[in-house]
Amino acid sequence: MKEVKPNQASADSKKQQVEAMFNSIAPKYDFLNRFLSLGIDKGWRKKAIQSIGDINPKYILDVATGTADLAIAALKLNPIKVIGIDISALMLKVGEDKIAQQKLTDKIELIKGDSEQLPFADETFDAITVAFGVRNFENLQKGLNEMQRVLKTGGKIAVLEFSKPKSFPFKQLYNFYFKNILPTWGGFISNNKDAYTYLPESVQHFPEGKQFVAFLHQAGFKEAKVQLLTFGICSLYIALK
Repeated sequence: MKEVKPNQASADSKKQQVEAMFNSIAPKYDFLNRFLSLGIDKGWRKKAIQSIGDINPKYILDVATGTADLAIAALKLNPIKVIGIDISALMLKVGEDKIAQQKLTDKIELIKGDSEQLPFADETFDAITVAFGVRNFENLQKGLNEMQRVLKTGGKIAVLEFSKPKSFPFKQLYNFYFKNILPTWGGFISNNKDAYTYLPESVQHFPEGKQFVAFLHQAGFKEAKVQLLTFGICSLYIALK
C-alpha cells in the first residue's frame, strides 16, 4: 500500500503532516464537509450509528473524532459515555465548542491522542466508530489492532471511509468532481490547497472493500462486512470482536 502524505516533498512523517493539516483547516472543516458533500455525509453518519445500535452500547469510542460530529450523533443510542480521540487539538477545540453549546459535556469527552496508541485499557468500550479517519493513519494495521484491543469481547466496530464508485456514468462524474472541483473549492475556502489535493489522492490509494476487510480480519475482528453507500462514494465497514 502506497503511503500518501499531504505534502510528499516534506520530510515530516505522515502523522505530523496530518496533525498540521487538520489544525490548519479546522475553522472551515464543518462548513466544507456540508458544502462539498452536499450534506450527504449526515446520512452516512446516521447509518454508522444505526449499525451499532443492536448491541445497545453504553461506552462508545469515536476514533479520529475531529469536530465530534459522529460522537454527537452516537448520543441517539443513549450511551452512558462517548469518548472522542483525535490528534488535532484545533479540530477538538471546534468539537468542544459544539458540545458545550449543545450542553452535552456530561455525555461526551474529547481527548487529544494518537489513534495508533490508544490511552485506554484492554476491553474498555462496547462499540468503536470511525468516520473518514483510518485513511489518515500512518500505520493502518497498528491503528486497527489498537481498536480491537480496547473493544470488549462481543463489541462492534463501524468504520466509514470514502471509496471509489465503479459503475458508469457515476464513476466518471465522481472522478471529475473529486479530482477537479473538490480540490479547487476546498483549497480556496480552507486556504490549504494541499489538504484537498491529499483527500482524493489518499482515497485513490486506500485499500477499500475486500482489501480493508482483510485488514480488519488481520486485527482479529470477526464477521467483517462492507456496505456501499451512495453509489459507492462511501463504504461502511462493520465487524465484531
